[in-house]
Amino acid sequence: MAFSDDDFPKIISVDDHVIEPAHVWQDRLPAKYRDVGPRVVQERGTMAFVGGVFSYEPDPDGQLGDWWVYEDKKIPQTRLSAAAGFDRDEVKVIGITYDEMRDGCYDPAARLADMDMNWTEAQMSFPSFPRFCGQTFKEAQDMELADLCVKAYNDWMVEEWCGESDGRLIPLTIIQLWDAELAAAEIRRNAARGVRAVCFSEIPPYLDLPSIHTDHWEPFFRACAETGTVINMHIGSSSRMPSTSTDAPAAVGSTLTFGNAMSSMTDWLFSGWLARLPDLKIAYSEGQIGWIPYILERADKVWEDNRGWGGVSDLVAEPPSTYYYRQVYGCFFDDEYGLDNIEKCGVGNICFETDYPHSDSTWPHSRDTAQKLMGHLPDDLLRRLVRGNAIEMLGLDLAP
Repeated sequence: MAFSDDDFPKIISVDDHVIEPAHVWQDRLPAKYRDVGPRVVQERGTMAFVGGVFSYEPDPDGQLGDWWVYEDKKIPQTRLSAAAGFDRDEVKVIGITYDEMRDGCYDPAARLADMDMNWTEAQMSFPSFPRFCGQTFKEAQDMELADLCVKAYNDWMVEEWCGESDGRLIPLTIIQLWDAELAAAEIRRNAARGVRAVCFSEIPPYLDLPSIHTDHWEPFFRACAETGTVINMHIGSSSRMPSTSTDAPAAVGSTLTFGNAMSSMTDWLFSGWLARLPDLKIAYSEGQIGWIPYILERADKVWEDNRGWGGVSDLVAEPPSTYYYRQVYGCFFDDEYGLDNIEKCGVGNICFETDYPHSDSTWPHSRDTAQKLMGHLPDDLLRRLVRGNAIEMLGLDLAP
């Protein structure tokens, strides 16, 4: 029997975003670093998103916006990242100020109010200025400052963004991507205060980092496995979005956003890490799910037919799909094809997201969207997708 609006399960979203307030690093860095650490200025500029690449530059005739300044970098806030409250036709690649944003983008109390409007009990938010896995700090010149910036972000995330939310705002931290030992220590530091989720790159070599087919990441992966910390990989966390050419319109890349997640999952399935660390969990954010059944089918076929020469016979003892169903999660916000194939996607592997406050967000209509997408499913399955799988994945102290 389908749920009515009033008894529809409250949503737990595993992919949302926070626009960091201007004070995050200024309040937490040592005084000697405040003039070079992240801070906000207002400036006019122009920007574009073409061929899967976001480009921008200061321009006295451009749109006024708030820009982050860090070392010698200037990075604008954009309406795409703070789209909540704007009509779809007003969501463009232009700058935005904090005053123009909805308060829920950066204020935790206002975020909770916007969650209440959206039938959302809890949500987990990815960073904005640090980018989706903290790669802004990996690209820094002063790595001592970068280390302090990572820790300052995590302290703000745990203590200020999530601290007064009674568990409704789920902490998601970043790591020192340039040092796997530092990353492992940061995982353990945050796990000791209840954090169970961390950001990572879909494809580290795109960030000039070692691939997961090496032992480089072992301290970090092991720390995550031993603390129950889920590795979350958002589309774009490799600083590169799929496209077909440098002049392809943004719509091409927007259609292909799942591409890196698909490649990344194939990497993980054949890496051997999921077999070596059976308690390790990984999750893909905003990549949708309709592609997953084919990748599992293809990976199993390659493992069966080609493992003699495929270079993985000593790493992957069982069909790759075995590890997916045991340790991997995907998420969606409007994937009808994926839901038509939910058994193959995995009834225990898929979570729902609201993507607040980005341009793809279904806020403030996420319950209606969920009803439309999943209202025909058995009640127990719908409940798993809307909240139960997220609770299991993150070990949340919430009713399933």
